Formats: sequence, structure tokens, C-alpha cells
Amino acid sequence: MAVAMRGGRSGGSSFRSFFSFRIFISAMFSLLFIATLSVLFTTNPSTQQDGALPITGNAYVHRTFLALKSDPLRTRVDLIHQQAKDHITLVNAYAAYARKLKLDISRQLKMFDELAHNFSDISVKPNYQSSLFDSDGPIDEDVLRQFEKEVKDRVKIARMMIVEAKENYDNQLKIQKLKDTIFAVNESLLKAKKNGALASLISAKSVPKSLHCLGMRLVGEKISYPDKYRDDEPKPEFEDPSLYHYAIFSDNVIAVSVVVRSVVKNAAEPWKHVFHVVTNRMNVAAMKVWFKMRPVEGGAFLEVKAVEEFTFLNSSYVPVLRQLESAKMHKLYLGNQAENTTNDAHSMKFRNPTHLSMLDHLRFYLPEMYPKLNKILFLDDDVVVQKDLTGLWKIDLEGKVNGAVETCFGSFHRYSQYLNFSHPLIKESFNPKACAWAFGMNIFNLDAWRYEKSTGQYHCWQNMNEDQSLWKKGTIAPGLITFYSTTMSLDKSWHVLGLGYNPSISMDEINNAAVIHYNGNMKPWLDIALNQYKNLWTKYVDNDMEFVQMCNFGL
Repeated sequence: MAVAMRGGRSGGSSFRSFFSFRIFISAMFSLLFIATLSVLFTTNPSTQQDGALPITGNAYVHRTFLALKSDPLRTRVDLIHQQAKDHITLVNAYAAYARKLKLDISRQLKMFDELAHNFSDISVKPNYQSSLFDSDGPIDEDVLRQFEKEVKDRVKIARMMIVEAKENYDNQLKIQKLKDTIFAVNESLLKAKKNGALASLISAKSVPKSLHCLGMRLVGEKISYPDKYRDDEPKPEFEDPSLYHYAIFSDNVIAVSVVVRSVVKNAAEPWKHVFHVVTNRMNVAAMKVWFKMRPVEGGAFLEVKAVEEFTFLNSSYVPVLRQLESAKMHKLYLGNQAENTTNDAHSMKFRNPTHLSMLDHLRFYLPEMYPKLNKILFLDDDVVVQKDLTGLWKIDLEGKVNGAVETCFGSFHRYSQYLNFSHPLIKESFNPKACAWAFGMNIFNLDAWRYEKSTGQYHCWQNMNEDQSLWKKGTIAPGLITFYSTTMSLDKSWHVLGLGYNPSISMDEINNAAVIHYNGNMKPWLDIALNQYKNLWTKYVDNDMEFVQMCNFGL
């Protein structure tokens, strides 16, 4: 009996445990179901955006259940609604892009904005809001058709506007791309011009290998045969004022030889012409050997001197030499102080000595270098003479010192381009519109020069320009100042310039010129020379000279 009671209690306990478990499971499923319904009725998965069509939480729930029931009208509302949203986004995108491109189409921008607002305003109409979005009942098909028609009308207008505007945007993009390309090409062109100008300047200022070779060969010749190249006694013709005298100052042997040969070959009476060549100490030996080996033709006379032989040209008398020494002292001082001090570019106005070459400034001392002469023709070493020049000595300079060809045209090559007219001294003394003239072929009346004391005027201005506040560099500016009121203009056919930089000079003008001038960086003895003018110079090169052939001038 006792056993039977224990067995009965055990069976009842198992039954109660199983029943309790089922109750627990049912309760859990009930809570889960209630929680799901709560989420569905309280959550709105879509937030209203600016410019978007509104969707309420209740409408979303109803649409969800209707979708589950496969209501075709509700699906149709969703599709129309999505189409409207897509076109709002497209219209806003085009409007924003137009603003970015800064197009001058304010009318189109205004229409885009209005169209975007019209899309948004459709859904807020009371009949559409109540019938399509907030309604719990069936959708009125007539209202839906009206809603669809209005949406499609706006979609059609939007597409037409986009097609119309797209061409403008495409053209604007092409224009912008073209502008960017032009800008990039212009930047590259400016860079190439700067590099080209620098390369040209380096080529012009450097000594070509062939020219260096020629100088070495000539000096070697003198060392090998010293007795053969002894200096001759000065000839009386060097001081004879009745002859035609030329002054040529250069350190370029072959250039001087071309100038001399071109004068002599075109002279009617070459035996009446006298050449005074002055060079520096380094090149005087080579210059003398050349003219010993290749004497001047036609019985003309030639002397070669070094600058140092004119002993009056010292730093106590010549401002340029004094400034050169000052520049060297500044350079030495800066070198010694480099470890201890910082160089201030504003406080130390250090000048470049290459702009103060004494060989270039010799032209301002012609009356003292040749005291017995009355007239002398100054020639640069980069000119070629094509006609007899004796007519220059017959020109009446009317008491003026300098006979030269003027170079101004329009506003170009006026005094204002060479002098600093912001300086009161320059402004008071000169006319900025005065016409400039050219060095390179100048007939100087040395008697008038001495009377006008032009060298003293040059010294005065050169001293005042020690800090380069009146002009920057070169010999043109001091020449324009020194001979400001004592220059007579010559006919332009006497002297044609620009063959060293201008490829557009008329060949008729060149052929009619008495003297052609290769001023500029493209000298005829360099590889960068302008080919169309080079033969006018090379035909006067003495190619039979053995050292010219040995040094491969490539002419």
C-alpha cells in the first residue's frame, strides 16, 4: 500500500510539471506576438525629407497590410510616388550643377526650383492626402488617375527642361575643359620661354669650343715662333686724320676679322682705311697673331692694342674701373663674412661686375685714346659691312658729337624704357618720350666731343649711378644721357638692327643696308644663330685660314 501511494504521487508530479511547461510556452508566444504588434503600430520607417513626398506612420502600416493583400491600386500609388521622388532628386541635381558651373541661365534655375516645389506640393493637396495616403479604406481610382496625370505632366516638363539644359551643360563642360587646357598649355609655354631664354643667354655668354680652340691655336703659334710675331713699330697712318679711321673693341678674334674683311671688301679705296682694334690682355696675343698670319687686304692699316696700354684708364680717373674694384671688394668682404653674418640684400647693394666691362665702356674715351684724329667710326664686333662707308665722313653733323640711327617707333625704344624716370634727377633732365638711338655704328666728331666735354658728362652721370638708381646696366643708357642733345639722326639705311633676335626683318631692307647688326643673343658665330641671316656673316669668314678649319667652326 505504501508502495502504491508513492507511485501515485510520482505520476501526479510529472503531470503537473508537463502542464506548467505548456503554460509557460504559451505565455511566451503571446508576449512575443503583442510586442510585434506594438512595433508595427508605433514605428514609422520613413522620415520626411526636404522636397520629398510625406508618408505618415498609420499610412505606412496600412500600406504594408494592403501590400500583403496585393492591392494593385496601392502598389500603383507607390510606383507613382517613387517616380515623383526620383524626378525631384534629378531636378535638384541639375539645378545644383548649374550653380556650380556658374552658368548665366537664371531663368532655367528658377524653373528647376519651381518644378521641384510643384512635385512636393502634389501630395499635400487635401483630396490626395485623404484619399491616397491617410485613408484606411479602398483607394478611389478616379482620384488616383488624377494624381497620376499630374505627376506625369510634371515628369514630362522636367524631362523636357533637362534635355534643353543638358546641351548647355555639355557645351559649358567643353568650354571649361578647353579653358583648363589653354591655361595648362600657356603655363607650359611660359615655362618653355623662360627655359629657352635662359639657355639662349647661357649660349650667348659662354665661349664656344671652336672660338676657345682658335684662341689657343693662335697663342700656341706665337709661343712656337716668337721671333716671327714680334710687334711692329707704330705707323704714321695710325694718326693721320685725312684717312678713314675705325674703332673696334672686342675679345672675339673671328668676329673682328669679319668686320675688318667686310669693310675692306666693300671699300672703294681700302688703302685709305685704318682700323684700331682694342682687346683685353688675355686675347691681345691671339688677335695680333691672327692679323700677322692673315694681313688686311687692299693695303688697309690695322693696329691691335690691349686696354692696359692706355695708362690714363685707371680707377682714379674711370668711374667704371673704380666701381669694378668696389664690386670685387664687396665680393671679398661677403666671402670673409659669410660664416659670421647674414647677407641683407637690401642693405648691401652688390653689383654684378659683368655689367661693368671696361671693354664696353671704352667708347666713351675715344678723343683721349686717339687725340690726333678729328672723326672716327665706331663699329661693334657683331656687325657686317655691305657697302662703302666713306660717305659717313662726308655727312655734316652740324656741330653734333654723334651720328647714329634712331630706333624708336610708336612707344618703343624711348628714353623711358632705359632710364628710371621715377628718380627726380632723371625726370628733370630728360624727356621720357625722346627717341633712342643705336650703338654699333656711330660716326663720332671728336673735335665736337672735346668741345662739349662729353666724357666729363659721362663721368658725372656714371658716378651718380653707383647704386644703379638712375639706370640698371649696359652702355646704352649712359650713351643716351651723354649724347642727349648732341646726336644727329642718320638715314636708317646706314644701320639695320635686329639680326640677332628678330626673324621677320625684310630681306629688301637688309640688302639695302650699309651695315647690318646682329644685336641680340643669337650671334652669327653661335649654333643658335638665325639661319636666314647667318650666310650674310659667314661669307666674310676667312675659311682658308688653317686654324679655322682645325677648330671645326662648322660654318
